[in-house]
Amino acid sequence: MSSIPDSPAVIAPRSARHHPYFWPLVALLLLGLLWGYNWVVMKGGLSEIAALWFGALRTIIPAVLLLLLLPATGRSLRPPPMHYVIPLGLLQTAGFVGFMMWALQTGAAGETAVIVFTMPLWLMLMAHVVLHERLTRRQWLALGIAGMGLFFMIAPWRGHLAIGASLFAVLSGLTWAGGSIWQKKFGRRYRLDLLSVTAWQMLFGGFAILLAAVILEPWHAEWTSHLLWVLFYNIVPAGALGWLLWIYALHNLPTRIAGFGSLLIPSVGVLGAWIQLGERPGLFELIGIILILTALLLSLISRRN
Repeated sequence: MSSIPDSPAVIAPRSARHHPYFWPLVALLLLGLLWGYNWVVMKGGLSEIAALWFGALRTIIPAVLLLLLLPATGRSLRPPPMHYVIPLGLLQTAGFVGFMMWALQTGAAGETAVIVFTMPLWLMLMAHVVLHERLTRRQWLALGIAGMGLFFMIAPWRGHLAIGASLFAVLSGLTWAGGSIWQKKFGRRYRLDLLSVTAWQMLFGGFAILLAAVILEPWHAEWTSHLLWVLFYNIVPAGALGWLLWIYALHNLPTRIAGFGSLLIPSVGVLGAWIQLGERPGLFELIGIILILTALLLSLISRRN
């Protein structure tokens, strides 16, 4: 029997799977879906548990699960250098999650998601200053458009609570971007295992959130089946798996491309909140959402293919 050569339609997908960016981009797509829908999940859970206590549970428990995987997969339990992993945990877990939970407590899920995930824009700006990854004129334009979008989203005329939620959301995005820059700049100095770094930075960041919860918030939780589902979703798919996907993508993609997943996350969050929670953005919020998503998309368009 004569052999039949593969057609281009068969060869192309196979070669695409061997492209160095293929699996990191698949990880970003899955992360966008998991973290995007999680805004709906988290908003529903905050009516049954205090915000910072929720944040502590959704970081410490996934961290412990990841630590248990280390010896199970033949890795050492020895933590990475403390002067590297503790600041990473404070920025990328404690700051990101803690400010996010405060923002989500009083803000709408979809709008909070959009503001938090201006992170790629802060990441670009920090990379320009710290990592010397020079920005193009188009990316500077994207930052300007995002600034206008944030003005409409924060909307100072709406009142104190709206401003507070928006500012906490901005701080969440800023600290997450700062953690990513810290990882990019100093992580290269060490030969660190991805799973170990993920687990330990989540653990240290989670304990920082727990300390803040003990000081700032009284314990409150209504142990319903819904809350158990919320915690499960945040601990396993959005927690342990989500952080692995993010750090894997960040390690294997250029900084600007790594921000691509963040474009999908707020889009899924806004759509999910609209469908499931009935959150319909007002005129100014809708203008802000469109401007920020446009800026995120524009920031991904480089001068080169």
